[in-house]
Amino acid sequence: MAEDVFKALADPTRRRILDELVERDGQTLFEICTRLVTKHGLGLSRQAISQHLAVLESAGLVLSRRQGRYKFHDLNTEPLERIVTRWLRPDTPESKP
Repeated sequence: MAEDVFKALADPTRRRILDELVERDGQTLFEICTRLVTKHGLGLSRQAISQHLAVLESAGLVLSRRQGRYKFHDLNTEPLERIVTRWLRPDTPESKP
């Protein structure tokens, strides 16, 4: 699972998508595409962005939900938290100076 997260984060476009979801969670594909064009100058097709979202979803970084005829994308930070806590250890009394 961790390797899927690292693979998903390796692409700068996917990192920008995550940045946009951090700024405003629960966006549709159209909203994400619009924000990427206006803020970052990325002129990718909706299909390309959809494929990037699929990679992020398979890594667990993005969750999608349907509401009526719309599909909303939400950021899921749990996979990142698992990776970070893997190497971080709480301070123990004997390790403090």
